Amino acid sequence: MAEQEAGRTEAEAVIPASTGPIKLQEGVVPVVRRQGDYAVVAITKHGVELARRLQTSFEGVADVYYMSKFAKGDEEARGIQLFEGSVRLLFPALFPAYSGIICIISLGAVVRMIAPLLVDKKKDPGIVVIDDKGENVISVLSGHLGGANELTGEVAAALNARAVITTASDVQKTIAVDLFGRRFGWTWESADKLTPVSASVVNEERVAVVQESGEPNWWLHQTPMPGYIRVYDNIKTALADEPQGALVVTHRLLEADEEAILSNGVLYRPKSIVLGIGCNRGTEEAEIESVIRETLEELRFSIRSVKAICTIDLKKDEAGLLAVCERHDWPLVCYTPQELNEMTIEDPSDTVYKFTGAYGVSEPAAKRYSGNGQLVLTKKKSGNVTISVALMTYA
Repeated sequence: MAEQEAGRTEAEAVIPASTGPIKLQEGVVPVVRRQGDYAVVAITKHGVELARRLQTSFEGVADVYYMSKFAKGDEEARGIQLFEGSVRLLFPALFPAYSGIICIISLGAVVRMIAPLLVDKKKDPGIVVIDDKGENVISVLSGHLGGANELTGEVAAALNARAVITTASDVQKTIAVDLFGRRFGWTWESADKLTPVSASVVNEERVAVVQESGEPNWWLHQTPMPGYIRVYDNIKTALADEPQGALVVTHRLLEADEEAILSNGVLYRPKSIVLGIGCNRGTEEAEIESVIRETLEELRFSIRSVKAICTIDLKKDEAGLLAVCERHDWPLVCYTPQELNEMTIEDPSDTVYKFTGAYGVSEPAAKRYSGNGQLVLTKKKSGNVTISVALMTYA
């Protein structure tokens, strides 16, 4: 319900959901029964048939809405929601509720209906339009960040239709700057340069991809990487070639003499830092958080690149650790003493073994998860917390 309330004006009312058709009225935002991630909307006889096909293809993922005059009698059993009135009045309820909306309506009509609802490309749902014969599937809005391009491809495949995507990076089969590394969980530091760097890519200017960490298999196309994109393993070398745009992938905090790369560049944070943590029972969240932040600052690492916290299974219910992980949306990965003892460590402790059954916690946990036998920080003890730091390795 909270999602559906977003974006409503004070003048708009909300009517309760019912089992019958949704009765659309001016100035009233209906409550929709959201089950899936996508909404499929149809207003014609042929469109209804297509919508029902898509419900089967996207089972459990797509909710179908169409006009009650096309009811077939099985809508309640299939979870299809009927409506009466102008479809335009349905969109204020669908926009905040769904990540994607598939419209079997003419493109021009859809553009007019959604125009008053647009907020920002980082917030608007992906909008896909299908013609009444199901021959063309068109990505209309939020192609990258909203996922409309990907959804267009999936819908076209389900209907054996033609996918129409006009985003330059997709057409040219090059890097989509706003999606770069997203499938790996990479995040950008700032969106300020997304548009100008995207322009550099699609205009085939000299673009540097600087990768110091993170997954290496980010090139998604079967065609070779174009010559105007060059890959570097450090910022200094890239700067020497004077690129016109840059995509910088690193877990490090940049030094002052490296900042120039971002004059027309986007900084990405891959999930590549692994923290091995050991702590005394009852250690407060604030102390664990402080040790993590201080350690990363000492190493000149970004906290946004932390991938996971790893420890011994005796700590799986440690309140302070769980709270820190929840705050940052980090997984807490726990290993048995036997699993930890399989790792070679520099400083095995008989005292730790006596209490835990493992000769170490933070060091072997970081090594096991990262797959890296060489740690950035082997072990540091601070108060009630012991921390080790590793970088992920990739085959």
